[in-house]
Amino acid sequence: MAKLIFENTDDEIDLPDGSSITEACEEAGIPIACAEGVCGTCVIEVTKGMENLSEFSQAEADFLGELGSERLACQCKIKRGTVKIKF
Repeated sequence: MAKLIFENTDDEIDLPDGSSITEACEEAGIPIACAEGVCGTCVIEVTKGMENLSEFSQAEADFLGELGSERLACQCKIKRGTVKIKF
């Protein structure tokens, strides 16, 4: 079981390993519009555990340009462990 922590609120959500973080992020107040990685409304900053997320998608690379600590929540899956994000 993986854990997603929202730095803004200190809320923690347990998610099955390998699951999408989209629904949990949307419930926390992160807007998810297109869910295809082209609109950018769901940009999050990963402050801990980037290695526990799926690899960057092509949609993220196209939208974000430089791949650093920002991700598109609609494109991420949590592989395992703990990931801390802020929005």
